[in-house]
Amino acid sequence: MSFFKRLFGLGGGGEDARPTAAKVAAEIEHNGYVIKAMPFKEGGQFQTCALIAKEIDGVVKEHRLIRADRFADEEDAVAVSLRKAKQMIDEQGDRLFG
Repeated sequence: MSFFKRLFGLGGGGEDARPTAAKVAAEIEHNGYVIKAMPFKEGGQFQTCALIAKEIDGVVKEHRLIRADRFADEEDAVAVSLRKAKQMIDEQGDRLFG
């Protein structure tokens, strides 16, 4: 499958397609934010992915974090997803949503 087909979602689904509703592997709270680790299968490995959410003025804001890091073990991908999300929160705070 070509790079552009995968990039724009024109390829035929399958196990390695990026999910629109990935399963939540772990969920934690960090400094008032909710982090959901959601690594997904890509190329036979688990890719780093997390959803960062926070309620601001009565509206839940979300930011999806996807990184190129891939791991053979899902537990490793979950740990890195949570760590990277915490780092983004600590560095950017509410600017994540702007």
